[in-house]
Amino acid sequence: MKILFAAPEKARGGLLEILRAELPEHQVEAAGAFRIESLKGYDVVIPCISPVTAELIKDADRLKLIQQGGAGLDSVDLDAAKAHNIMIANVPTDLSGASDSVAELGIYFMLGLLRDYKSMTANLSNQKMGEPLGKTLMGCMVGIVGLGSIGRALVRRLKNFQVRLIGIKQSNPEVTMQELGLEWAGGPDDLSILLQQSDFVVLCLPLTEKSNLMMNRNTFNSMKRNSFLINLSRGGLVDRPALEEALNSGKIAGAGLDVFWEEPPDPADPIFSYNVIAAPHIGDVTDTAIKGIVKAVAENIRRVERNEYPLNRIL
Repeated sequence: MKILFAAPEKARGGLLEILRAELPEHQVEAAGAFRIESLKGYDVVIPCISPVTAELIKDADRLKLIQQGGAGLDSVDLDAAKAHNIMIANVPTDLSGASDSVAELGIYFMLGLLRDYKSMTANLSNQKMGEPLGKTLMGCMVGIVGLGSIGRALVRRLKNFQVRLIGIKQSNPEVTMQELGLEWAGGPDDLSILLQQSDFVVLCLPLTEKSNLMMNRNTFNSMKRNSFLINLSRGGLVDRPALEEALNSGKIAGAGLDVFWEEPPDPADPIFSYNVIAAPHIGDVTDTAIKGIVKAVAENIRRVERNEYPLNRIL
């Protein structure tokens, strides 16, 4: 079968090369950019962050499967795929090991912001020793919005730092609070309660119509002064102008961003002049996660070749 990896050749930690080695009997091509020109002639597409639009799906002449390498499918027109009888599957983060990798990146952001990483590197360059004064993670209140596999992986790790933990869960927050040993958990309508108490607000929830731009001027104004925002999920959760306003006014002390309002982001974006630690959407780009992703993707491609339904099928 012919498979399109909708990204540059070396993207996502060399996933393409590993996938080719796993599927030598198939033709696996890279799009060369995070953009799909056409799906004609392809049996499978791995979208990454590239949009799979209704127009692309309509023109696809033999597409059988849209197989995401992670969990997120917000770049895929699900209705168009359903109308054209194209199957869609993803790789849940707890299955691949990606949830653990993303959680570790979240802790990296927290420690870097508390120890003032930007000043640290500048002082080293300027031979200024013994500065800056950092803060400890121990004792901080961490509010996790979204307690799925990534949020849970974060909870497990943060307990060792002796932080206080609260969270937001879409359903049954009381059950989750007891299960994870949180101080408090609420539903989506209780977000303002979490924002007012948290030293760190960590976004671990999917992007949906309801969660789109959930971090806006109103919600930033509800955040505790000198707190930090960490976004490990999707850029569309955060209103960019509102984030810049919150940083510029000093309402929040900084942010850790692995995802952005547009990807790739403009390196000259003024956002990066503030106390922001950013990563190029690499939360799940680790040796452990990539191996898990390749294994799951390859299995589904083989299943489709055998005219079987893929695992973790969405449509």
